[in-house]
Amino acid sequence: MKFLDEAKIFIKAGDGGNGACSFRREKYIEFGGPDGGDGGKGGDVVFVAVPNLNTLIDFRYQQHFKAQRGVNGAGRNCTGASGEDLVIKVPVGTQIIADDNQTVLADLVHPDDRYVAAHGGRGGRGNDSFKSSTNQAPYRADEGEPGEELWVWLKLKLIADVGLVGLPNAGKSTFLSVVTRARPKIADYPFTTLHPNLGVATVDGHEMLLADIPGLIEGASEGVGLGTHFLKHVERCSVLIHLIDGTAEDVVLSYQTIRNELSRYSARLDQKPEIVVLNKTDALTDEDIATKKQALEKETHRPVLTMSGVAQKGLTDVLRTAFQYVQDRRKGEEE
Repeated sequence: MKFLDEAKIFIKAGDGGNGACSFRREKYIEFGGPDGGDGGKGGDVVFVAVPNLNTLIDFRYQQHFKAQRGVNGAGRNCTGASGEDLVIKVPVGTQIIADDNQTVLADLVHPDDRYVAAHGGRGGRGNDSFKSSTNQAPYRADEGEPGEELWVWLKLKLIADVGLVGLPNAGKSTFLSVVTRARPKIADYPFTTLHPNLGVATVDGHEMLLADIPGLIEGASEGVGLGTHFLKHVERCSVLIHLIDGTAEDVVLSYQTIRNELSRYSARLDQKPEIVVLNKTDALTDEDIATKKQALEKETHRPVLTMSGVAQKGLTDVLRTAFQYVQDRRKGEEE
């Protein structure tokens, strides 16, 4: 399945049904009169967040959505049936944004969250509604009101507990493949990962969702490489795991490059909790590990963990540290 996190679609609610202009004419009934019923209401367009979706790929093939029209009224004071609502299923974490691409109309962050984006038109009144003591045979019946219509943007921000960031080939995809059942593409060239990958990791009997974000490079905030297009997917994470390639000549520069791009993208993202991990220690000597770890700790002013995704060493410590942040956030949400 291809990954698509942004789509623009046109939605239109159903028009209301027309009111009926009818008169009662029955044998053996001396006095008739108006008996035109009202039209039915048009259907609404409703977005619903469902947990079993993680992409907006369906909206690449269909961009126009229209709810059902209300049924016209009829004689004998029969009111037309209302049109059925059109329910559009989207992944959890989808934002509904106005045509200006800035105004957020709704943010569906929980399963079964609903948002009525377009309301159906009211049905027109039949001539029975207009009878009075001074007008006992009205010939007036209203048409149904048109339903609302608009263009909206759908933007998906993945709901993940932990986000993996780092330069290309820092080992993010390898880490994800080892600690989860995800099978991202892994190769020894930059930008192997072209879209976010998700996986569920288990540590000490607890589960948390990890998101592997495609590698950033210097100048990403200005559109270099893959740009910062995918950074929105880690905005909702509890913590970031920042993987540093231990085989790089200057690990401090690698760290600074990513931090600069995060701060340029969003101050909120720049302030998010971070776990710094020196990866690929299987290719380093103990002396190199100590030297590079010390340099990173001096730069970050926090403890730096070490691990090797290939050799599967140090993974549990990284996951346990990450879960502490996830657990704290979950408790805060419950309270």
